[in-house]
Order: sequence, then structure tokens, then C-alpha cells
Amino acid sequence: MLSQESLDKIEYELTKYPADRRQAAVMSALRIAQAEKGWLSKETIAFVADYLGIPAIAALEVATFYNMYELEPVGKHKITVCTNISCMLRDADQIVEHLQNRLGIGFNETTVDGKFTLKEGECMGCCGGAPLMHINNTRMCEFLTPAKVDEILQELK
Repeated sequence: MLSQESLDKIEYELTKYPADRRQAAVMSALRIAQAEKGWLSKETIAFVADYLGIPAIAALEVATFYNMYELEPVGKHKITVCTNISCMLRDADQIVEHLQNRLGIGFNETTVDGKFTLKEGECMGCCGGAPLMHINNTRMCEFLTPAKVDEILQELK
């Protein structure tokens, strides 16, 4: 169900924990599976759970608790905009409106070409760089302006 490359990455993560505590690697294993598949289907979650030797429900609980895991297909570039208080005080609402207008979608929607999904996010712990957004849970973009958002979108196309 996962490539050998992904399984090797999971095996590396398992080296960080005692052999009898394979469940400790569940977050990393789900992240690796999502990176390969683009999202986490119930079958993929069950595969990861089986690989780690834990009940499927235990992996599903983790996947449904944290917002970094996608349980439905998303666009190639998932953009998550922080709309918490610090970002809102620094005009995150203008960034959201600009993104929605540029992409033609609202929160939890994906562009028709499948390239972008727009999500609303809670505090990302970088209030000094507000307003900000994450791209695919791996790249943080800070001090956003409409012009900077346009540059980022152009780069991602």
C-alpha cells in the first residue's frame, strides 16, 4: 500500500523509539503516508496501523484529532491561513479575501484544476510574523500582503 521508500522512512522513525513502543511513531508514519498519497484514506490509515502493530482505531483517532492530516483529497498545494487573533489584528481577513478572490474558492474548497485547497488554521505559533499561512504543512509564509500572496501563488503554479 505504501512505497518501499515510505516504508524505509517509517522504519527510520521507528529507530527513535523502544522496539516495544512502535505506536509512538504513528504521527510520523501518518505524515509519511500522507506525503506519498496526498491524503489519508481509511485504507491507508489501516495499513499504517497494521504496519505499526496497533489497532486501526488508534491511528484513526490520531488522524482525526490533528488538523495536519487530510481525510479527503486536497489540492496539490494546501494553503492554510491563520485566522487567529494575532493574524486577524494584522489584516489576515484581507489576505483571506484576496486568496478567495484569486483562487475562486472558499475555505475547505479545491480549485477545479486540483492545484489549490484553501483551509482556515488556528494559531501557528509565529504571531510575530502575522499574517501568515502554511503551504502543505511544511512551508510557512509570513508578513503577508496581497502582493506577496500573488508572488507565492505564481511560484506555485
